[in-house]
Amino acid sequence: MRAVLAILLDTFAYRLMAFAHIAAAVVAFGPVLLYPQLRRAGATAAIAASHLRVTLPALVVLWVLGMGLAGMSEDAYKMSQLWLALSLVNWFALVLVSWFLIRPALTDDSDAGRAKLAAGVGVTHLGLVIGLALMIWKPGL
Repeated sequence: MRAVLAILLDTFAYRLMAFAHIAAAVVAFGPVLLYPQLRRAGATAAIAASHLRVTLPALVVLWVLGMGLAGMSEDAYKMSQLWLALSLVNWFALVLVSWFLIRPALTDDSDAGRAKLAAGVGVTHLGLVIGLALMIWKPGL
């Protein structure tokens, strides 16, 4: 059966890129999980700087590596696949949420800022779960 999980392709370069892709996801999404607690602790300037210097660039690296994996994959994993198209839409939505909702809310101490941060973190959690589901079950493949 040719439908093999993408992560199991048997080349060192592919596995290395898959490893880096997963590491970029951890770097991109891990800190966001702690933003509400860090904000309550008063570390708003530090997390705002971290968001711009670490989280957003990691999202870009995540996309670059994901596109590299799709390009290195067998024909079954090309861009016409539903799961890849949905993954791109999900990624783009998460970038928009990160830039337009989370980033400005990190330095806004008002109730509206706290609400925007909570909404942004919640949407990010949902996007992470959706992305993981797409990567594991690959609908449309």
